[in-house]
Amino acid sequence: MAGEFALIEHLLRQTRGIQTPWPPILGPGDDCALINPSSADLSWAVTTDMLVSGVHFLDSDNPRDLGWKTLAVNISDLAAMGAIPRYVTLAAAISTQDALEHGWIDAFFAGFVDCLSAFDVALIGGDTTRGPRIFSVTAMGEVRSGEALRRCGAQADDDIWISGNPGYAALGLHAKLKGTVLPEDIATIADNALHRPQPRVALGRELIGIAHSAIDVSDGLLQDLGHIANASGLQGILAESQLPACPAGVDKWLWNPCLLGGGDDYELLFTAPPNARDSIDLLSQRLSLPLTRIGRMWPLQTPCDASTILANPVQLLNDTNQPIDLSGFCPGFDHFA
Repeated sequence: MAGEFALIEHLLRQTRGIQTPWPPILGPGDDCALINPSSADLSWAVTTDMLVSGVHFLDSDNPRDLGWKTLAVNISDLAAMGAIPRYVTLAAAISTQDALEHGWIDAFFAGFVDCLSAFDVALIGGDTTRGPRIFSVTAMGEVRSGEALRRCGAQADDDIWISGNPGYAALGLHAKLKGTVLPEDIATIADNALHRPQPRVALGRELIGIAHSAIDVSDGLLQDLGHIANASGLQGILAESQLPACPAGVDKWLWNPCLLGGGDDYELLFTAPPNARDSIDLLSQRLSLPLTRIGRMWPLQTPCDASTILANPVQLLNDTNQPIDLSGFCPGFDHFA
C-alpha cells in the first residue's frame, strides 16, 4: 500500500479496538483532536520525548520492543508527577522503504499499541514524514490540581527512595554493545529493562500525599537526584551500603557505573519523610515492587562538614560516612556532551 495517508489509515485501524476510560471528544482525522479533562478539578500534565536512531536506539533493535519503549518513556514522565495517562500523539519520521514495505513499521506500531492498551491510553493524532527514523510522542495525563509530584518539593531529612531494579537497563546495553556475557537470569532481566521499561504509573498515583518530590530516572541516578537536589535547594546524600546490590556474577566495576550513571531505567526516584517508611514498605508489598531507601536529603552545608562536600548537589558516602570520589563516574546522559 503506497502513500502517506494510506499508511496512516492502515496504522490507525490497529487502534480502533482499544477501549479507554475517557475517549477524546474528537480523535484522529481532523486538523486537531478535542479533549476535556474528566473532571473540573483536574489539571493536564503534558510531556514530550523524542527517540532518534543512533542516539536512543539502533536500527537493528526489535521494532515491536521499540514501539513499546517509545510510548513507555513518555508515560514514565506522567507517572513521575502522579498523573494518570490519558492521551498521546505520535510523530514519526521513517524511510520510504519503511512506508512501502510495512513490515518494520507494522511491528513498531504493534508494540506502540501494546503499550496503549496496557495503560488505557488513546492515540488522538500525530504526523508522518520521510527521513531517518525519529519518533516523537506528546503524552497527556490528568492529576488533581495542586497534587502533582514535583522535583522541587524535597525537604531536609527526607529519605531518598528508588523503585524497581535501576542499573539493569544500562547493564543490558553494555552487554549488547560490548558483547559482555552475563549470567542467564541477569541477562533476561537486563534485556527486559532495556527494551520493555515498565512505567510506574500505579506507584506515582500512590505516592501522592506520601512523597515530597519525585522524578523518573531516565538520564542516570546521580544526575536525576541532582535535579531534585538543585530544584529543592538541598543536597542528596546517598549511602553506598544502601544502594541496590551488585547482581551475582556481575563485575562490580561494571555495575557501579550502570547503577549510578547508566540511565534508561524509568524507575521513580522520590523523597519522603522518615515517618512514611512503614507506608512505603506496605506500598512495596501491595504493588509487588521493590522500593529501596538509598539515602537522605540534607541542607546545603556551609561550611562543609566531615561527610559532605560544599556545593556538590549529590554525594555518595562509604560505611564510615566519608565521601566517595565520583569524578570518575559519568553522572548521566547528556545529548550535547
